[in-house]
Parts: sequence; C-alpha cells; structure tokens
Amino acid sequence: MTTRREIIPPGMEIIRERFHYAPGLLVGDTLHIAGQVGRDANLRVIEGTEAQMVQAFENVKKVLTAAGATFDDVVDMTTYHLDMRDLQLFMQVKDRYFTNRVPAWTGVGVTALAMPGLIVEIKCTAVLGT
Repeated sequence: MTTRREIIPPGMEIIRERFHYAPGLLVGDTLHIAGQVGRDANLRVIEGTEAQMVQAFENVKKVLTAAGATFDDVVDMTTYHLDMRDLQLFMQVKDRYFTNRVPAWTGVGVTALAMPGLIVEIKCTAVLGT
C-alpha cells in the first residue's frame, strides 16, 4: 500500500488549521505541493512584484525541504499569473531557484487569486530521489 503523509512545514500550520488543506502531500515518492503564493506565515501579502514572487518560491522551498526534497526534484510546475506582462521578471526569479534541473512548466493567466493583492501562485509536483 502506498504511504500518504501531509507535509506541513513550520510556519504553515495555519494553512491546515484555517483552510483545511495541506501545503504538501507526499504519496509514495511523489510530492504534490499546493499552490504557494507570496504571503508570510501570518498570511500577510508581500508588497512588490519581485518580492512577492520570491516569497512564493520561498514557500515552495519550505514544503520541498520539509519533505526532504529540493528544486532539482521538481518535475512539473504550473503557475498562475494576474498579469502576464510580469512573465519575464517571473522567469528571472524562477531561474534563481531552478539552477540545475528544470521542470515541465505551464504558465496560465488568470483574473483573480485566493486573496486580494496576490499576483502569482506556484503549484509543483516533485519526485523524490530522481
């Protein structure tokens, strides 16, 4: 039977408690990371386009680390953008985190995200030990 474990990094407990979902779910050796956005542990939206993008990637990193993975283990990434004109900046930030292996990537333009002020959301799938 495949094992299933919730991944809730320190500082993300409020997500499980308030919104009733896990930031990550490890099923066997596959890590499913819920969409991560540019907000801090107190759910405050980070100001500034680049700073918010960095925070979203840092939140992905927290989930990866808690599961024993790295960005090299990410095999698929879907990103949701309020303004596709920010895509070039997003790619520059992304390249700071994916320095070795790159994932398959789909970028989608959307009209809204879960909280006012959010500009990007990052959802990933990682396979540990690849």
